[in-house]
Amino acid sequence: MLERLQGLEERYDELSNLISDPEIINRQNEWQKYTKEHAELTEVVSVYREYKSAQETIEENKSLLEDKLEDDFRELVLSELEELKEKKKVLEEKMRILLLPRDPNDEKNVVIEIRGGTGGEEAALFAADLLKMYSRYAEKKNWAVEMLSSNYTNIGGFKEVIIIIEGKGAYSRLKFESGVHRVQRIPVTESGGRIHTSAATVAVMPEAEEVDIDISQNDLRVDIFCSSGPGGQSVNTTQSAVRITHVPTGIVVSCQDEKSQHKNKDKAMKVLRARLLEKAEDEQAGELASARKIMVGSGDRSERIRTYNFPQGRVTDHRIGLTSYRLEEVLQGELDEFIDALITSDQAEKLKRVD
Repeated sequence: MLERLQGLEERYDELSNLISDPEIINRQNEWQKYTKEHAELTEVVSVYREYKSAQETIEENKSLLEDKLEDDFRELVLSELEELKEKKKVLEEKMRILLLPRDPNDEKNVVIEIRGGTGGEEAALFAADLLKMYSRYAEKKNWAVEMLSSNYTNIGGFKEVIIIIEGKGAYSRLKFESGVHRVQRIPVTESGGRIHTSAATVAVMPEAEEVDIDISQNDLRVDIFCSSGPGGQSVNTTQSAVRITHVPTGIVVSCQDEKSQHKNKDKAMKVLRARLLEKAEDEQAGELASARKIMVGSGDRSERIRTYNFPQGRVTDHRIGLTSYRLEEVLQGELDEFIDALITSDQAEKLKRVD
């Protein structure tokens, strides 16, 4: 590991020289490539240098202990030595985590599809609650949220809603949210006061750029129709809604939220690219389960991942056994407790596999 880190430090120093070279700066594409690589190495090199500094001080303190020292000074050196050894262990663990293979999609924007599942109108209302939860979380991170598609019900729920969250590292934070989210509460539609269990499914996909997915226009069938509201009634008379079918895969995407046919088509294409990228990556993974899929679930939409229990004010993530009694705060976007724990579990499982 240390040999690899030494190589990364040497590359970092080389890049530092390159990005300050006036000739390279004039070649913007090349300069941007080097700048990006330099930024990616900054954290691991910084931790490695801190580790080397701690190691040097440890050796100095050991050398001091070989001499005759006053008792008070010896105790001070021994105390500092213990602190440095502990610091060195922490830095070693941090370096091991930083050297783990990175998900190439981590820095991308994220497309989130939320669908009401088991439970009818109550499931659709819960889908609306999840939409609000993720939107509030994005606001706290200063990320932008844009509605791509929605299919709402008469009482304010969603049969299906698709959003895109734009922000650096959005996918890395939200990728473990895929799966079935279950809610236990008394529905507003329940007159008898009985607790019902309903569910909504969440699918999280990295936004795919045109360079990520090559879509031939010959593979697309585009249908234009009038937008409709709850129950199917027409909400306008202009044919602005767009339905795109990717013929080779059979994937169908519809968008009718915008009054402009052009804008609806652009949004539908964003969703289509994300779904095709997800499909391509699933096929590439094949039967080789990654550490993430072993530890925190496959992200399959049929897999129950979290339960929101209103009578007890409790949220439980079943993949890592984490329970919080801050349900209201979680639904207001306070998700970091769960997200941080899921990321830590993912890293721990990857480290086991490396070892």
